[in-house]
Amino acid sequence: MAVKSTQYSDVIFIGSGPAAIFGALKLAEMGYKVAIFEKGPPIEKRKCPCIIDNRKPCLKCPVCFVTSGFGGAGAYSDGKLTYSSSVGGDMSKFIERSDFERLMKDVDSIFLDLGAPSKLYGEDIEEIEDWKYSAHKFHLEIVPQKVRHLGTDLGLEILKSMYELLRQKGVEFHFFEHVNDFIVEHNEIKGISTARGTYNSKYVIAAPGRAGSGWFKDILKKYDIKTFSPYVDLGVRVEVQSAITEPLTSLFYEPKIVYYTREFDDRVRTFCVNPGGVVVIEYVNDIVSVNGHSYSMKTTENTNFALLVSTKFTEPFDDPNAYGVSIAKLANLLSGNVLVQRFGDLQKGRRTTNDRLKRNPVKPSLLSAVPGDLSFALPYRYIKDITEMLFELDKLLPGVGSPYTLLYGVEVKFYSNRVLLNENMETRIKGLYAAGDGAGITRGLVQAALSGLYIAEKIGNNG
Repeated sequence: MAVKSTQYSDVIFIGSGPAAIFGALKLAEMGYKVAIFEKGPPIEKRKCPCIIDNRKPCLKCPVCFVTSGFGGAGAYSDGKLTYSSSVGGDMSKFIERSDFERLMKDVDSIFLDLGAPSKLYGEDIEEIEDWKYSAHKFHLEIVPQKVRHLGTDLGLEILKSMYELLRQKGVEFHFFEHVNDFIVEHNEIKGISTARGTYNSKYVIAAPGRAGSGWFKDILKKYDIKTFSPYVDLGVRVEVQSAITEPLTSLFYEPKIVYYTREFDDRVRTFCVNPGGVVVIEYVNDIVSVNGHSYSMKTTENTNFALLVSTKFTEPFDDPNAYGVSIAKLANLLSGNVLVQRFGDLQKGRRTTNDRLKRNPVKPSLLSAVPGDLSFALPYRYIKDITEMLFELDKLLPGVGSPYTLLYGVEVKFYSNRVLLNENMETRIKGLYAAGDGAGITRGLVQAALSGLYIAEKIGNNG
């Protein structure tokens, strides 16, 4: 491919997830010339053969269309918009409370204008306080939050509308164009380079998402920009009948519940609750993991959610992501796929068989999962932590700790290295900013979008 001559934009975004979408929209409205570089495809081309046919193994495409492309990895998420300063990221550490709430309202307003549902969960303060009190009796903490649920289907439609809106605002897109390097002179950003050419810019906002976090870590090391290793979350995805969790999901949609185990004092939490949803396979790099989805237009009789144990290692080990990969690969080795086990079988120290699974009152929504024994994949500490929390949850929501509850594994959540940034979310290189999940700052759609708006305002204030 012929290399283009140098081109110019006022602001360049690397990645096209929520941080880039909302930041680009704001800057374009302020009159800046904005370009977005994305190694994946536009939204209409994000079709994965492994998702279309769950029986197919991961083809390990050079660019994964599930995690890369317009909308970022969140394009195929459950589409939950979580409005909270304590859930979904650490943006509250950069922003004053009043500014955080203002920008969060701006994010919400844009989603509503583009078709997000008006229903907002988590507003009944009196009922929430009652549930918090009940949870405390069982050593559980409910973290209040407000949630709008898009669903995977409506979320994709809203992303298409966002794409068209950005095009109308004059934002320039470079799809299938991987950024090779920054252009830096005298500790100041001057642009980027790709295989197709060089592009000058006064500001570069790196928002590569989790799919680009490895690339970002390597390039930051080249420019001596410090990062910090985060933790890794390991656990299982739980599936129960929806009626069991309905008292909480009808109020919160996604209840966030935290528990500190008695034996190890480990933090265990619920994550990604999907009322009436389905358990799905998730391909992360070269491992098979598990996740959950729910849709706005169709439901099942089951609810699924993750129970995750947070692990942060100390010296000399400093690679929690590698540890998570090793555990996931062990589960893959045992089954070639995702393992599923009844909670009662786990307690009795026996594997789940096809016959027991067929007789189980809770019917699995992931039909390709392989019956087995999770204790051969997860270390004892994780099994003990998860078992403890299920028993406590059963006191709050009777039936969660039933012998017929299904556990899928392993589920692993990786987090990007946290980039050392100043209060403006700028690196030590002038004009180079970092935003979203790929910078290790956020862990969700709303706070990622908020980070893009925040940086856009800071650039606007600089003129």
